[in-house]
Amino acid sequence: MPSIQFTHLRAASSELARDINRRVVLNLIRSRQPVSRADLARLSGLQRSTVSLITEQLIAEKFVIEGPTGRLPRGRRPTFLRLNDQRAIIGIDIRPIQTTVALADVNGHFVSQEAMPTPRDPRVAVEELIPRLRRLLDSHTDKMFEGIGINLPGRFDFKSQRLVFAPNLKWPEFDLKTPIECATGLDVELENAANACVLAEMWFGQARGVRDLVVVTVSEGVGTGIFLNGQLIRGLNGMAGEFGHVPLDPSGPLCTCGGRGCWEVFASNRAALRYYLESAAQAGGPSFQDLLALAEQGDSLASKALDKMAHYLGRGMRMIVAGLAPEVIVVVGELTRSWHRFGPVLEAEVAAQVLAGPPPRVVPAQD
Repeated sequence: MPSIQFTHLRAASSELARDINRRVVLNLIRSRQPVSRADLARLSGLQRSTVSLITEQLIAEKFVIEGPTGRLPRGRRPTFLRLNDQRAIIGIDIRPIQTTVALADVNGHFVSQEAMPTPRDPRVAVEELIPRLRRLLDSHTDKMFEGIGINLPGRFDFKSQRLVFAPNLKWPEFDLKTPIECATGLDVELENAANACVLAEMWFGQARGVRDLVVVTVSEGVGTGIFLNGQLIRGLNGMAGEFGHVPLDPSGPLCTCGGRGCWEVFASNRAALRYYLESAAQAGGPSFQDLLALAEQGDSLASKALDKMAHYLGRGMRMIVAGLAPEVIVVVGELTRSWHRFGPVLEAEVAAQVLAGPPPRVVPAQD
């Protein structure tokens, strides 16, 4: 029999059970809308009286609104429910070069976006973000703002909610949450970029219903978000998934984390640009988007640089396949614009690592 550590078990309170049921109903409305109360009871397995109580609370809180009524051969005509798209969320996507501030409704539809260069000092970043956030709030007074989500190219301490590891961003440990909450009066939640992509794929993308998923984000670095057995994996200190900083060659180029030969120094956008500049023997050079365009135009050096990047990216994915055995690997990044170039290489590398059974599907993220 399996060993069970009873010292770490906690009995579920009635409040916890109600919260779980509420989340189940709210998620079913989101994924099945428009949906009737009767269908919610059938899909959730909850009593109709429980579903009715929860939905009335959600309507009173303006999370959910009632829509049109349906038609049945007999009996009471059902009223359909859907999420209230006047509920809004502000997202802040911080990347080493550019930071984007966006407003979206609870269905994930973007209302507005604004970009700015990412400052090197996190204090300056907060000073520049706050007026933008206030303008956004003032210009959408018809919206009910739920909170602010900040997407980070690194890791944060889950307990202290402070940024603790972001080598490509080059910011020191810093509290982003408190000053933005104080300035806006809204709750602020932090999340690692790859983890956020996992959640986006599960809620709005092509991975709904998948229980074992890994997202690989490719930009200035390489990040991974892990979703196994239906759970987002965070690990000790929130550091699970840093495959980008596993060395492929201990004598390789220096990485921003301080190590050498990490996966991301061979497989990131910056790696492809380095390959191109080394072969072109010129100062300066194109952006990664330019490199993609050059390859499409027949530039052989650009094509070779991207092919080398693709093979290293696939080689690193072998670690993921051997260690985690996901059902699906979703690739996020600008490289997906040239999936015809990258896809076959990644699929071949992944298939070569499988020890038994079919290989994981390797797919590009949707926009």
